[in-house]
Amino acid sequence: MKKQKTNYRFIRYDGKVLLAKKEIPFEMKLAARLILDELCYTWNKKQLQKQLDQALLDGDEKEFATISKLYQQFILE
Repeated sequence: MKKQKTNYRFIRYDGKVLLAKKEIPFEMKLAARLILDELCYTWNKKQLQKQLDQALLDGDEKEFATISKLYQQFILE
């Protein structure tokens, strides 16, 4: 039994192009932004904590001082 073949022909539309745009509600934008900000905040804080711990283990006072100044911004909030 022979296989059936299907041929498609695409014809370009010559009319005016319509653009559809759907707005995301403000509440969803705000919630997404707040969640993203919180994730970035916690990740940055954990990274600084790891760097502080590593500087303490290495005994590097200069690096500890510079990182602790950056970390103070997270503590003050």
